[in-house]
Amino acid sequence: MTKRIMIVATDGFEQSELEKPKQALEDAGFETVVVAPQSGEIKGWQKDDWGDATAIDQTLDQVSADDFDALLLPGGQMNPDKLRMEDKAVQLVKDFCAAGKPVAAICHGPWLLVEADVVNGKTVTSWPSIRTDLENAGANVVDQEVATDGNLITSRNPDDIPAFNQALISALQTERATADA
Repeated sequence: MTKRIMIVATDGFEQSELEKPKQALEDAGFETVVVAPQSGEIKGWQKDDWGDATAIDQTLDQVSADDFDALLLPGGQMNPDKLRMEDKAVQLVKDFCAAGKPVAAICHGPWLLVEADVVNGKTVTSWPSIRTDLENAGANVVDQEVATDGNLITSRNPDDIPAFNQALISALQTERATADA
């Protein structure tokens, strides 16, 4: 059975941090499902202006962590700041973490990990401006292209996307091999 990855985002997501991991996951044989607070589409942010729209597959109210194998949280400053005010988005992060499923967050995406109170004692990385928030939440913050601690996979910025993608795909392939054994 194909593994399903939930991608939670809203308007203002960093274009490359949603599109490139989504494509890499699909190229590796995984199903991706874009989830947002509202139906229709969301608008990305690309460098210093609005980017392209992305179609929404399901809304936050229609999904459950039980139906997915991993969670992807793209960054962009606006996207996670809006999502951490959505109780259902925060609860999904908690549910994925409680189930031990991979949760991958890049750039400002770890703000949702802080809001869900799942970084205490974990080694993570992020965009520099939210590192203090992560430290205040009890995380051990490092400055490297990808940090993996248990089920949490974090990266700093769009330059880290190749390493971020590889870490998430490796985690999913390891889970697949374990399930098949």
